[in-house]
Amino acid sequence: MSTTIDVPESSSVAKGKAPLVAAPRDVKGGGYNKGIAIFDFILRLGAIIAALAAAATMGTSDETLPFFTQFFQFQASYDDLPTFQFFIIAMGIVAGYLVLSLPFSIVCIVRPHAVGPRVLLLILDTVALTLTTAAGGAAAAIVYLAHNGNSSTNWLAICNQFGDFCQKVSGSVVASFVTVVVLVFLVVLSGFALRRQ
Repeated sequence: MSTTIDVPESSSVAKGKAPLVAAPRDVKGGGYNKGIAIFDFILRLGAIIAALAAAATMGTSDETLPFFTQFFQFQASYDDLPTFQFFIIAMGIVAGYLVLSLPFSIVCIVRPHAVGPRVLLLILDTVALTLTTAAGGAAAAIVYLAHNGNSSTNWLAICNQFGDFCQKVSGSVVASFVTVVVLVFLVVLSGFALRRQ
């Protein structure tokens, strides 16, 4: 003796319609945001290299004029000027931040729709951009004075005597402005990515 229970078919299946299934999350723009995140990561690596190059070049800028005795020499070094000391500290902070931001950039690659990490990167990139611009601008003013002097204040141009020193500090200022340009691109990319959310 067997008992069977008849179960009526669902009305949607009986009429030939597909059963209702939860639609997958809309992934519109997922590839676009992932491409932005990968480009963001590559730009961060470039900014790290530029910031470290700026700090290292400034930190090794030192020249002593050879034609004086051992007890009486003219020397030019970055630590003679507080502006250059600030420059090295600021570029070190920016390089350190950029290294620490790499994991958040990787999260944005893995999860292109994640808003939290992208907003955090946007805010901190803006702070790093401000710090880099301040340090680069201040150092550029001193480098200008070193090259041209200022006759109204009797500041003499020293680059005629300290050529290697001026070449190094000028190169480090250029590297800092490369970092500024890359940080501007990072901020713009984060803005585009957030707009596509």
